[in-house]
Amino acid sequence: EAEITGVAQARQLENPDARVALDDISTDARLDGCCASIEGLTTGDLERFVGRFWEGGFSDGWDPYIQNVDSTTHFGARTDRILWEGGNGVLSRFPTAHNFPGDIMNGKRILGKSGLRVTQMRKLPVTIYTGEVFGKNGATVVPDDLEHLPAIWCFCSSPEYLDAVRRIDQKLNVTNATLAKVPFDLDHWAGIAREKYPHGLPRPYSDDPTQWIFHGHPCGSVVWDAAEKRTAHGPLRTDPTVLQVAVARLSGYRWPAEQDAGMELADEQREWVRRCETLHAFADSDGIVCIPPVRGEPSAAERIQQLLAAAFGNAWSDGVLNRLLAGAGAPSLDDWLRNRFFEQHCKLFHHRPFVWHVWDGRKRDGFHALVSYHKLAEGGGKGRRCLEALTWSYLGDWIVRQQDGVKRGEGGAEDRLAAAQELQKRLAAVLEGEPPHDLFIRWKPVEAQPVGWEPDMNDGVRLNLRPFMAADLPGGKKGAGLLRAKPNVHWRKDRGREPHQEQERFPWFWRGGEFTGERVNDVHLPVAKKRIGCADFRSSGNFDGKHRDGVQDRDDAKSALQSERPEGSHNT
Repeated sequence: EAEITGVAQARQLENPDARVALDDISTDARLDGCCASIEGLTTGDLERFVGRFWEGGFSDGWDPYIQNVDSTTHFGARTDRILWEGGNGVLSRFPTAHNFPGDIMNGKRILGKSGLRVTQMRKLPVTIYTGEVFGKNGATVVPDDLEHLPAIWCFCSSPEYLDAVRRIDQKLNVTNATLAKVPFDLDHWAGIAREKYPHGLPRPYSDDPTQWIFHGHPCGSVVWDAAEKRTAHGPLRTDPTVLQVAVARLSGYRWPAEQDAGMELADEQREWVRRCETLHAFADSDGIVCIPPVRGEPSAAERIQQLLAAAFGNAWSDGVLNRLLAGAGAPSLDDWLRNRFFEQHCKLFHHRPFVWHVWDGRKRDGFHALVSYHKLAEGGGKGRRCLEALTWSYLGDWIVRQQDGVKRGEGGAEDRLAAAQELQKRLAAVLEGEPPHDLFIRWKPVEAQPVGWEPDMNDGVRLNLRPFMAADLPGGKKGAGLLRAKPNVHWRKDRGREPHQEQERFPWFWRGGEFTGERVNDVHLPVAKKRIGCADFRSSGNFDGKHRDGVQDRDDAKSALQSERPEGSHNT
């Protein structure tokens, strides 16, 4: 009963890429007539070259890396960083990387320019592009004339754009070339742009702490005022991210927008950045914030409440605190910090947490500490000293107090002491770095592997977390190790194959005398082997079997740890 449609066969050759379509889509005016649509780069090793910006910021060759959005928004997709090194570093020489496939210079020539980013999936959501290095699975569209950008934005963010693309390509993953080969009436959309954006497109703004343009203020807000058609200050926020930002600030973290005075931001966004300066005094100097009062420091709940009161100013009240706690699902700040913060933190920050909740397995009366990852992984030996302070100073002070409690016959002190001593034992094992509490970085040769707790922040949270998650505490969460909750991370084989590497320096990529290139991460190197370096492996046989020439696997390493536990202890 459907209406029959007839089309001329020869006319199909006039369609973009000669695609067969039942509508007349040939036209002289197309989107690609006034802009360039460029496919992004492929790194060849995402886990090595790309991470979240909160894992280490933008330094040491790491640059902002814009990818894709789930829904159309002015400013999104700003969560990642890439080891770009000006386009001339390790990534540029990596054999399986493709830097702007098909035309390297065409891709590089649009870096630093303005445009928009079209995600090549589902409903083709778009966001504004501001010159960053950009990834695959999305097209970066840059106009030939910047004055045309508002018109292009209005078209590509409208339902008409999706319909135009789907008329010539119904695939879920639309090709980069197709995205700009659609009819486009520049004059029509320029008129719509003048009406919707009389002051021009907005400059960067966001209240999302997972975006590098976030202002960093716990309750500050910048919104798009549809009536005034410009950015404006919004009402003070009371959503669940307010508490997360407060804890991050207490640990000493600052967002990239706070550290880069030259970053382009909306005026209101920059004003909130300036207001953050009044909150610097609340940041902990060593990045270790204990939830119970330890070493003469107030409890974490008390310190958070003081920071929030300063952030909200005259708007602060018990009612505001109650709304924050209700949104976080907790009866009190102390309860939220002990039992809910870390799990919510992991979820918000893509399971790459930068405030680690270390505890002894006792929910209500045990030792809990929030520790800045940036302090723990700081270079020049500072990260090791931070972990030593946590282990021997903060936890040591708590242990002394419990020992005094045992002498006084204080109820529960004996159990608290045992739990704290078990935690101290595990932290000491992380410091020493024997399997399974060792660091392993698959792309570093044997001689460059960290010995003991010598983390490199640029290796990322996932790999640096491993020693803390190696073995569970009595009473702790399964698979979480020394952490309050289990981040969704793994150390199985990563996707792809490693380019050929020397067996002496990278024996884990070899098996049976043959190079496999499997990107294995669940490898444990004893400290003695790391100190000897590749010379030891040179004299060894193949990197095979359970130990692979002296390298322990996970199960064997855990068995060794369990054999050292005191009688009566157990493995969760």
